[in-house]
Amino acid sequence: MSPHPLPLDRIRIRDLHLRCVIGIQEWERSVLQDVRINIVLHADLAQAGQSDRIEETINYKTLSKAVIALTERSQFFLVETLAERIAELCLADRRVQRVKVSVEKPGALRFARSVGVTLRRQRSG
Repeated sequence: MSPHPLPLDRIRIRDLHLRCVIGIQEWERSVLQDVRINIVLHADLAQAGQSDRIEETINYKTLSKAVIALTERSQFFLVETLAERIAELCLADRRVQRVKVSVEKPGALRFARSVGVTLRRQRSG
């Protein structure tokens, strides 16, 4: 019987607060709204831990800048679509094996702090 493989390591980007055009209502198409993004990247970080070299890991500063650029220029109707595009961006780094992305719209519902979606995607093959 083979031993269970170790779970992948994780890098977290928490509470990235951005503004973008998002929503299905006509008024939402002409204003910037707040969104809060959380990302968990699953990868093997052992090599980076041993080498202490940024080239061996996922540069979360570079990734967060790409997420900011994607979000701020986006004009999606659905938070699901924004979350999907962020997941695709994260998986473009070959080291990322799985990703969990949450996108929330604070104040989207009158009596709720926020409304949002969470999705999980993984590298195919």
